[in-house]
Amino acid sequence: MAKQVLYSILEGETGIGAKIYNISTFIVVIISLLPLMCMESQPWFTTIEIATTILFVIDYLARWYIADLTINKSTRSYMEYPFHIMAIIDVLSILPAISLINPAYKVFRCIRLIKIFRVFKLLRLSRSIVLFFNILKLERRILFSVLLIALLYIFVTALIMFNVEPKINPETGAKTFTSFFDAIYWATVTLTTVGYGDLCPVTDIGRCISMISSLFGVAVIALPSGVITARYLDELREARKEHSNKKAKKGD
Repeated sequence: MAKQVLYSILEGETGIGAKIYNISTFIVVIISLLPLMCMESQPWFTTIEIATTILFVIDYLARWYIADLTINKSTRSYMEYPFHIMAIIDVLSILPAISLINPAYKVFRCIRLIKIFRVFKLLRLSRSIVLFFNILKLERRILFSVLLIALLYIFVTALIMFNVEPKINPETGAKTFTSFFDAIYWATVTLTTVGYGDLCPVTDIGRCISMISSLFGVAVIALPSGVITARYLDELREARKEHSNKKAKKGD
């Protein structure tokens, strides 16, 4: 019975306990990230780190305790839970605090940015975000294909640009594509239609490639957007259908 109550709080959507817990988790995560927003270390950072880490550990153990209800694989659930993506994020959120236990673990001070993973703990608080990631999982093959096409196009475009463009702009004397990484950088920002303008082609061939890359970038961005939107609408229709069926059953 106690486990069911704990499950309704940690994984519930509408209960008052679940809402309070979600809001509290949001506040704790934001507070835990405050040290990353300051240039200099403050004495109260240690207190924040200890308090928030204790809460994160309790949260992790509690979710592990109800793993049989969330994964629905009986005893096997307890062995599988630590390898789930959200469980891994929870562990990464706790790791930076090891340096507080023993100063010998100085290596964890060098990776304090791991605390940023605590932001991902907030994914549990929004069912819309969970739905979005489910859509990405369902459409992963199509999206991966689009990503592969984009990466291939970036590589080919960068390769052509690196070989046709001069290393120094003959008009201004400024350096242009001095390394292949510069070409990759230019091809990426052009394909994504960002185009910072810090690297620009000066030859006619380079400018033609730039125009084609920009047009191709619009198509690459539009394709996954359409796939995600279509699947999202399908998921919403199914959710409404299930909601209507539940209301009909209650009416009976």
